[in-house]
Amino acid sequence: MRVKMAKKRGFCFGVRRAVDTVYDQVQKGGGPIYTYGPIVHNEQVVQDLEARGVRVIRDQEELERLTEGTVIIRAHGVGRSVCEKLERQGVSYVDATCPFVKKIHRIVERESGSGRHILIAGNPSHPEVEGIQGWCQGPVSVLESLEEAENFVAFPETKLCLVAQTTFNYNKFKDLVEIISKKGYDIIVLNTICGATEERQTEAKRIASEVDAMIVIGGKNSSNTQKLFEICKKECENTYYIQKPVDLDLRTASSIRSVGITAGASTPNKIIEEVQKHVRNQL
Repeated sequence: MRVKMAKKRGFCFGVRRAVDTVYDQVQKGGGPIYTYGPIVHNEQVVQDLEARGVRVIRDQEELERLTEGTVIIRAHGVGRSVCEKLERQGVSYVDATCPFVKKIHRIVERESGSGRHILIAGNPSHPEVEGIQGWCQGPVSVLESLEEAENFVAFPETKLCLVAQTTFNYNKFKDLVEIISKKGYDIIVLNTICGATEERQTEAKRIASEVDAMIVIGGKNSSNTQKLFEICKKECENTYYIQKPVDLDLRTASSIRSVGITAGASTPNKIIEEVQKHVRNQL
């Protein structure tokens, strides 16, 4: 029985940096610590931080009630208005936005400021995309599907700038670019998908095509993990999306001779190792 582990798995640079930032602040002490939204889409990590006194702020209404403490902005980033609100309230904050997301903020701020309509390839309800929209100074549209790209219409003289959520499916992004480019607009296309995301998706697809069963580990609200699952499912029908070892039972699947394992960018190494051990014990 073979188990193939993806080399590109678990915490990415941006998530690791954000999580480490929270633990560093906990060690320093000196007042209440908050994160604006869960620091990572992983329940185990969030629960551990809550046990250490870190509170999650869910929206701007909660933010407005703060008078003390330190707020940590997660890797997904936030719109300009959140930072301005914290500054007006005199509440200290630490910006742990992923540098790759920050780059998108600068791009859309610059290009929208020069009059371009911003297009974002991404999930409109994802916090990263909401944050990117918050740096646009003019019209902005979010395109999640090929159908939405086909239906997109603007005035002929409209200038566009197309960027992508860092965890967007690379192949879908290429298809969106092709559709929009054929419409004849003056357009700047910038592939802002994180290189680590692209590598992770490519490797997961390859492994899934070579095994009898594929396991994708990650939080249920993790966008990049959901994309990995979708990619793997197309290559391997026996693809399982789990958060922790107890979610998996391979004994119900017959004729499994090989298993592949990958994990989203919000999954700690400890959980990946536990799943690997669990799989080897079942096979």
